[in-house]
Amino acid sequence: MPAHVPDSDPSTPPSTTATTPTPGSTSTSLLADDPLARERAHLAASRSALRAMREDVENLDIRDVTANWVNAAVLTAQIDDRIKALADLSHTPLFFGRLDYLHTVGADLAEGSAGESFYIGRRHVHDAHGDPMVIDWRAPVSQPFYRASRKNPQDVGLRRRFGYTGGELTAYEDEHLTDATETERTSKLLQAEIERPRVGPMRDIVATIQPEQDEIVRSGLSGSVCVQGGPGTGKTAVGLHRVAYLLYAHRERLARTGTLVIGPNRSFLHYIEQVLPALGELEVKQATVDDLVTSGAGAGIEIRATDEPAATSVIKGDARMAEVLRRAIRAHVTMPTEPVVVVRGSRRWRVPTYELEGIVGELLARDIRYGAARDALPRRIAHQILVRMEEAGEAPDDRVQDTVARDPAVKQAVKAIWPPVDPAKLVLRLISDAGFLAEHADGVLTDDEQRTLLHPRPARSPKSAKWSAADAVLIDEARDLVERTHSLGHVVLDEAQDLSPMQYRAVGRRCSTGSATILGDLAQGTTPWATGSWAEALAHLGKPDAVVEELTAGFRVPRDVIAYASRLLPLMSPGLTPVSSVRESPGAMSVQLVPGEADLDTAVVAACEEALTHEGSIGLIAADTRIPALAKALEAAGHSWLSPGEETTAASRLTLVPASLAKGLEYDYVVLDEPAAVVGAEPDERTGLRRLYVALTRAVSGLTVRHALPLPEALRD
Repeated sequence: MPAHVPDSDPSTPPSTTATTPTPGSTSTSLLADDPLARERAHLAASRSALRAMREDVENLDIRDVTANWVNAAVLTAQIDDRIKALADLSHTPLFFGRLDYLHTVGADLAEGSAGESFYIGRRHVHDAHGDPMVIDWRAPVSQPFYRASRKNPQDVGLRRRFGYTGGELTAYEDEHLTDATETERTSKLLQAEIERPRVGPMRDIVATIQPEQDEIVRSGLSGSVCVQGGPGTGKTAVGLHRVAYLLYAHRERLARTGTLVIGPNRSFLHYIEQVLPALGELEVKQATVDDLVTSGAGAGIEIRATDEPAATSVIKGDARMAEVLRRAIRAHVTMPTEPVVVVRGSRRWRVPTYELEGIVGELLARDIRYGAARDALPRRIAHQILVRMEEAGEAPDDRVQDTVARDPAVKQAVKAIWPPVDPAKLVLRLISDAGFLAEHADGVLTDDEQRTLLHPRPARSPKSAKWSAADAVLIDEARDLVERTHSLGHVVLDEAQDLSPMQYRAVGRRCSTGSATILGDLAQGTTPWATGSWAEALAHLGKPDAVVEELTAGFRVPRDVIAYASRLLPLMSPGLTPVSSVRESPGAMSVQLVPGEADLDTAVVAACEEALTHEGSIGLIAADTRIPALAKALEAAGHSWLSPGEETTAASRLTLVPASLAKGLEYDYVVLDEPAAVVGAEPDERTGLRRLYVALTRAVSGLTVRHALPLPEALRD
């Protein structure tokens, strides 16, 4: 797999610079003799073609094709989105690879058709005649770029990868898949792209997708997929690229039904928010579970409290609470005790009590949403009256039925039999009224669990209540029992191992008629209610038939670092397969005991200063309680820092990260402060070790550990 860099040895790193010919001035002889010059010329021509595509959209005149201002506004918004999608990002290469097919794609190979070449990039680009200059990586013709091999070349004679520096094409590397004499080697350009320093938010991995990742990315929309992946296996990136692929393959359907990415916190969402726009996908919304349930639970619901003790949240998050809520809502239905009499003109129409009981019993037996049944009840009563009218020789139509359904007598009966239910008021009563809770939790929750749920100082109203995140999920469940939650076409759920059963149900409601991509690592479950198995989680999510895929090849975390962190696995997640790093270069790793606790802050600051001598981002991770002291120490040493989720720049590369927010984030170099404090901050040792495992595996190039207290036994040499 020879690598080609101008005026250099093939082993020269692909970041080697080279002079780019000025577009339009490159001589024919130079292009003929210099393959790199030809590729640069194609890049320049592709950028010009993309610019022309964008200008064509910008120059569209919609005055004659819109019937009114509403159509004009909609079309204008669509045009604006198209212009944004056609943006040429200067540091994002238009194409990263090339495929040379042995035959024309789609032709009968027996006919001996000539081969053709395709440049593979982040988006489609065509010239003025409509001929493709760059093929979208999601197109079927691009798939062999990720999956073709010497054993199965898929009619590809040559696969070429390109190396870039600052957006300029500086190198290329060829792999002749049908040449038996060529020795198979690891791609230097691929390795360099994987190990490129991480400054700024998370970036796409479209140039480095591996075959096992590509299979997940391109799996169909109809089925749900659960991806179990250890640190550095690229599961988050796989999930985001799967969304991009599904939007490409099923754009019209998902444009109607919608897509959503759910992350664990705002810092994480900010970190990943640029991945999809870089691939030209601008319409995918992002949210946390808390966002979903507070926006869906009605006005006035705001999370302002934390459940104490933590056991309260565990009970509130238990799937049994769904049954308690269902009972409490259905208990509002009261069997009728008197008939309904409707007066129309000189006639009185009567529905006897026993018939009303039958109607109510039938609606209860159907177990439909409380609100839907309540809406159906007046029409059912009206229907019984219309039957009597017809028996009396009248000929009522639908308008008469609607009028009868709105009759004051019918409305009064419905209000008495099937009163409206406010989800927030219902949940507030459950956690405030011991008798009401006992009535509906009997046989479901123990007496001790019921006592744990009750608030010592109940609020007077939902607006004055200090709701916790677990409360908001209960309100969301109650709201769904009253009125069905809108379902999206596809949902991506990241860091799924940390959700409670009730949170899984909340997410599952958002994709009840669609599909889901569930991403997580059981070894990184750090909540008291962290799931024990994916089968259990998928059942709560409503996707028991989802295919579970496991990624075990690590492409981010250095071999030495992941091996060190994996020592904790037998203690916290026995049975999980350790990640095997495929990175050739071991990471820089240093674990050092500081003689006294008083000197720890100084040692940690010194470690940060050493990390800052390297290129890339630096994350200082510590137990949450240690953050104020470290912030003061950094400030005293003259160092500024960022908070998790804030974008790193060349001038500001150090982020101070509470261990509770480290999950999902990556830094080139990590300085980890006092592992014992990270473990000790959690309610139990297993959760503490999982939190430490997360912190240890945030490093992409190097890990420095400084401690004054003894390390967990598994990490001692």
